[in-house]
Amino acid sequence: MTYVKKTHRFGLLTPSSNTTQEPEFSAALPPTVSLHTGRVAYRDITPEEQMRCVLELETESRKLADAEVGCIVFAATAPTLAKGKGYDRELIKRMEDASGRPATTAATAFVDALCLLGAERVSVGAPWSKTMDKPMVEFMEASGFKVVHSEVVGFVASIDLGRVGPETAYELGRRTDRPDADAIIMPGGNWASMPVIEQLERDLGKPVLVNNAVSLWAGLRLLKRNDNIVGYGRLLRDHLGG
Repeated sequence: MTYVKKTHRFGLLTPSSNTTQEPEFSAALPPTVSLHTGRVAYRDITPEEQMRCVLELETESRKLADAEVGCIVFAATAPTLAKGKGYDRELIKRMEDASGRPATTAATAFVDALCLLGAERVSVGAPWSKTMDKPMVEFMEASGFKVVHSEVVGFVASIDLGRVGPETAYELGRRTDRPDADAIIMPGGNWASMPVIEQLERDLGKPVLVNNAVSLWAGLRLLKRNDNIVGYGRLLRDHLGG
């Protein structure tokens, strides 16, 4: 076994039913960055579960602080925008107050990435139900973006979503695109969407931002890493230094 010294520790808060984030993050992180995970209770993609999972934010953030992580990313979109614009910032403050570590959320990362890329009009392709789609669209509109179209797949059980292959995300990305969209955003952390970013960007000719890639990007920026991570779209390849 080859030893690679770890210079940074990435703290991930993931829903308890998530089976996708840890493998995708581990595969994409630079060799010198180690992944450390806390889990918050979350089974189904419903409004009720969104409220339940944030009850454990402080407890799990403190546990990650015990490992002296350099950042904490709550990498779930729906729970971090459930109460509208500004709610993500409330959750960040709770995590930072509990842990003493810099923190961010998936919802925050989407906004920051779109601003950096200069995208103003977006299409949203999400794996969840129409019920969950409404808060997402409202959050993006309140954050200053025009949502020109949204599509959903209809998953409710998170564990089922974790079993689908990347072709589901690819097909949704193609259906979601509209000519007047500057970018495609694909929330939801428990499906294999990172493997299709490159192909979708080539086929659509525009940025494609998926939950796990933007969350990874946001955490690495908190760690002040300037890596160029190839294979997962332009955000991780070209925009970690800025």
